[in-house]
Amino acid sequence: MPTSDPNKVVSETRFVTATPQEIFNMLADPAQHRLIDGSGSVQNANASSPVRLSFGTKFGMDMKIGVKYKITNEVVEFNEPNQIAWRHFGGHIWRYKLEAVEGGTQVTEQFDWNTAKSHLMMRVMQYPVKNRRSIVATLDRLAAHFEKQ
Repeated sequence: MPTSDPNKVVSETRFVTATPQEIFNMLADPAQHRLIDGSGSVQNANASSPVRLSFGTKFGMDMKIGVKYKITNEVVEFNEPNQIAWRHFGGHIWRYKLEAVEGGTQVTEQFDWNTAKSHLMMRVMQYPVKNRRSIVATLDRLAAHFEKQ
């Protein structure tokens, strides 16, 4: 198995006032992804998406970056309630790590492009930089979502 290059993992962490299970439940429900998406690209889960994700599950999302499109993801990591990750045809992975701490959870979101099919495209399109901004916004929205409850 090839080694992972830490320079190809964009990672941010935020404290959230919810349990790992509460956060995991939200992440495992594709219909709720649009509530926390900081990129503005996630519109809705496709009608064919499951209500709850599990390892190996495929789920479709309606997206929009300028134009509308659909994308299918596959859950590639699933360790309830501590970690969930998925990837689509581009090969890169979106990962969430949840660690219980006093008063809530340390949530780490990662964009791991070690497994991306085109590292050149990742660099040229500046996805690591753009996705860091989206990750920060997503974590802010996630924290705000649970503060309201």
